[in-house]
Amino acid sequence: MAPAISTKGLTKRFRSVDALTDMTLEVPQGSIFGFLGPNGAGKTTTLKLLAGLSRQTAGEAWVNGVPVGLQGAHRAQIGYLAQEPRFYGWMTGRQTLAYVSSFFPDHVTPARTNELLDLVGLAEAADRPTKTYSGGMRQRLGIAQALAGNASVLLLDEPAASLDPLGRHDVLQLMQGLRGDKTIFYSTHILDDVQRVSDHVAIVDRGRLVMTAATSDLMQRSSAGTISVAVIGSTPNVERGLGEIAGVQDVRIVGRDGDEWRYELTPVDGATTSVQVAVTRLAAEQGVALTTNRQETLDLEEVFLRIVNEERAA
Repeated sequence: MAPAISTKGLTKRFRSVDALTDMTLEVPQGSIFGFLGPNGAGKTTTLKLLAGLSRQTAGEAWVNGVPVGLQGAHRAQIGYLAQEPRFYGWMTGRQTLAYVSSFFPDHVTPARTNELLDLVGLAEAADRPTKTYSGGMRQRLGIAQALAGNASVLLLDEPAASLDPLGRHDVLQLMQGLRGDKTIFYSTHILDDVQRVSDHVAIVDRGRLVMTAATSDLMQRSSAGTISVAVIGSTPNVERGLGEIAGVQDVRIVGRDGDEWRYELTPVDGATTSVQVAVTRLAAEQGVALTTNRQETLDLEEVFLRIVNEERAA
């Protein structure tokens, strides 16, 4: 299946400032694709180029195979949410969606408006002026207007930024509900959001693509390289047995909490699974309760910092 979004050498220069340089990536159909980077990394610039709101200095981009351009037909393929969207405060949510939908004659029906309001969880607030909406409600209304044209690709610029925890939860839950039906390409600097909802991620820094990968693959490759083990009722035989397991390079006692002893094992490359199986067998043989036996992984923040720092040092 052709990618929902693809770019080749996409570049944007503002006089002497290189905002984006040689961006080449592909966004799979139906994915939630997190475009991750610090402030000023080039995320908003990329989204504006894809939305046709700015012209690239060099390179090409396509949405569902349609070339991107300022007056391009690709606009029928996309819905766009700007960072911190603004609405006419005197309009209700229903009136706002009806107004936006009027630009899409094939979709301007009361039923469609009601459907969108239900989808984003604003049916009960539909007839309230938008000036009374919370930040999370405005973001959800913004996503609804991005869906008004029934676009298959959504471009969302920092959709959960500046929201309180409840607002962030609502927006992320809405994005998850659209998984598979729509392709969502969204920028963010909030790493936890990417780890929670994205199935693919690209990391950008100082206008350059650092890497792109499936989120699960990225996390798998970024293992901390240790196994945490905890048992209740540890004995000298258990400690000695952990160190004698084939594939274990090192065993360290992490601490004790009552009858529970915690250890950290360092396996050789490729031996993690076999070591965990052996730990389970050892606990059963020694008659102790095994409460923890897991491979430790880095969270996305640690992965992000490691990748960006390595790139900057290169």
